[in-house]
Amino acid sequence: MTPNRILPDLQSSLVCDNIRQEANGNLILLGVLSQVLAPEFPITASQVLIVNRWTAGKGAFTQSVRILGTDSTTVLSKSESKFQLNDPAFSATTVVGIQNLTFKEPGPYWVEVLVDDVMKLRYAIPVFQVQQQGPQGAAPQG
Repeated sequence: MTPNRILPDLQSSLVCDNIRQEANGNLILLGVLSQVLAPEFPITASQVLIVNRWTAGKGAFTQSVRILGTDSTTVLSKSESKFQLNDPAFSATTVVGIQNLTFKEPGPYWVEVLVDDVMKLRYAIPVFQVQQQGPQGAAPQG
């Protein structure tokens, strides 16, 4: 007997500045973030995209993406979206766009990715304060 529903695995989750799509449908991720550097706070990112790749599941699902503040509890942004996997051999890519995300202070901000209220991944976006660019360049402080 084949199960009607299998909770999917989260194959990857990346935060980036923008996305383009090739003629063949493949996505090009632009400005994949590993950290945020800012000379002063607060700083607002006009657009942040979170790209999730789901696989090895079957059925209809609700994805939740939350951005948490440095205290790990304050929800700065929350988005829910639905996606479908018809066969465990296929994958689904979801893109969550967050407009005007404000980082009030340096520290780790947290991305949480859930499917049907089950936590699949939690990871940090480190945010650093840097000195104003001078002849030697900028360096993280903290």
